[in-house]
Amino acid sequence: MPDHAWTGDAGAGDAWADDEADAADVRHVQPYDAVKTYRCPECDHEIRPGEGHEVVVPRADPEARRHWHSGCWRRVSARNTGGARRKRR
Repeated sequence: MPDHAWTGDAGAGDAWADDEADAADVRHVQPYDAVKTYRCPECDHEIRPGEGHEVVVPRADPEARRHWHSGCWRRVSARNTGGARRKRR
């Protein structure tokens, strides 16, 4: 699972989305599964291996999948009432 391939069915309840046109699925990557370096589109800083983060996949364009710092994603999604929301367990 280290490549974080997105299947559209996260299985354990990790995919959450709205029915809006700009909806996205959001999956949390645990620190022990984070093995690559990514760049967060919000703050433009690196997400380093071993750092838990969010994978955001727009439903309209799954190829536009991006990796976000968890805090950056929470700030952006709180401002955006039509985007993806993570359900609390």
